[in-house]
Amino acid sequence: MAHEHLDDVKRYLLDLQERLCDGIADADGKAAFQEDSWNREAGGGGRSRVVENGAVFEKGGVNYSHVYGDTLPPSATAARPELAGRSFHAVGVSWVLHPENPHVPTSHGNVRFFIAEKAGETPVWWFGGGFDLTPFYPVLEDVCHWHRVAKAACEPFGEDVYPRYKAWCDDYFYLKHRDETRGVGGLFFDDVNDGGFDDCFAFLRAVGDSFLDAYLPIVERRRDTPYGQRERDFQLYRRGRYVEFNLVWDRGTLFGLQSGGRTESILMSMPPLARWEYAYAPEEASAEAELEAYLVPRDWLSPAPFQPQESE
Repeated sequence: MAHEHLDDVKRYLLDLQERLCDGIADADGKAAFQEDSWNREAGGGGRSRVVENGAVFEKGGVNYSHVYGDTLPPSATAARPELAGRSFHAVGVSWVLHPENPHVPTSHGNVRFFIAEKAGETPVWWFGGGFDLTPFYPVLEDVCHWHRVAKAACEPFGEDVYPRYKAWCDDYFYLKHRDETRGVGGLFFDDVNDGGFDDCFAFLRAVGDSFLDAYLPIVERRRDTPYGQRERDFQLYRRGRYVEFNLVWDRGTLFGLQSGGRTESILMSMPPLARWEYAYAPEEASAEAELEAYLVPRDWLSPAPFQPQESE
């Protein structure tokens, strides 16, 4: 594969980082992103942008990275032994947003491109990415909106694309040790290379370009919802699940650390505060207890007879 394809992807990702930061900063209305660049000794580097203590976002980040080298980390070759002995490039943008108000969901997303090459052999390449939503006090209207935007982004690429990648998201963001999903899902895809580079790249762009449309209307609806210490404590408790997933199950975290990426940028996804409580159980029929009904995979486009909290 000619490297102009890699350059095309890099240009898109850098532009996406700009647009995400602009949209998020406008939605927050107070804090601006701070930027710092970093270099990887073995090859590559990145541009990290972080926002803290804003009017909406307690912490957030939108990171661009491009790492490359002659040897892949064990986490990659263990799953794909055919990649052993190949040089590689991995380029992507990842983002995570931790709002302060417990009624505004946390959200995460990333889009990425990988290519591995070896002289005399056909390059191995694919796209991956997606986005997911983690509410603490979920509202059905918000969850349905999130999934409708996800479906609309997938529709031009086939009727089976949204249900397939929605199911993959439910499966990937599943905390096996807790027997629950991390949130209400969204899209997750990896190893996408069927149909040729142009179609696959177009799909990646459709997903990346749809995130703000999916997330910012929810932020606007919930940002001024009143809350107290009880809601804050529950948010911090549920943030613990977020930490558990990222440190125990997330493949991207493992790849980043094993490939010599910048630890500070990789762990940017962690919330600024979290808490754990032994054998916690919410009060029966409480607002906190309603979350449990959302932490199982289900059809959010036609959620009946599921009847949790409606929009206020």
